[in-house]
Amino acid sequence: MVNDVGVTELSESGAQLLLNEGVLARLAYVGSDGCPTVVPVGFLWNGSAAVVCTATTAPKVNAIRRSPRVGLEIEGEHAAQVLLIKGTAAIDIVDGVADEYLAASRKSMSGDDADQFETQVRAVYEQMARIAITPEWARFYDFPANRLPPFLARLVEQAAER
Repeated sequence: MVNDVGVTELSESGAQLLLNEGVLARLAYVGSDGCPTVVPVGFLWNGSAAVVCTATTAPKVNAIRRSPRVGLEIEGEHAAQVLLIKGTAAIDIVDGVADEYLAASRKSMSGDDADQFETQVRAVYEQMARIAITPEWARFYDFPANRLPPFLARLVEQAAER
């Protein structure tokens, strides 16, 4: 369940922009070796969860099944805006190519490129793992707008008082 802060943070216009138009995120999870692992992923925001699709044999699938608590980071164009999400991932296996995978790919390509990509993908995947990450905590930072992490805002405030 999204906490009150998470609901507020996710509804910020900048956060919505990153959720709906962002192409790449970084997914953090506990790897099979017990160590933190971070991988770049494409994603699609469906209004309540960030959906990441991958091969059923991808290492993250088994690792997330073992430990479904994950983190997701989505950066703006120049890392001056960032959305951090912590949540729980649920995995289901779909036959063929997940709709979300194709929709996510169309955020970064269009027309013939997207059609060719879809044809190639459909030839490769008999099944896909769909990982839906439901936010339980979120923070949106916008450095140019002075929307800073609390510790940094305090440092800036203290420096201004000197």
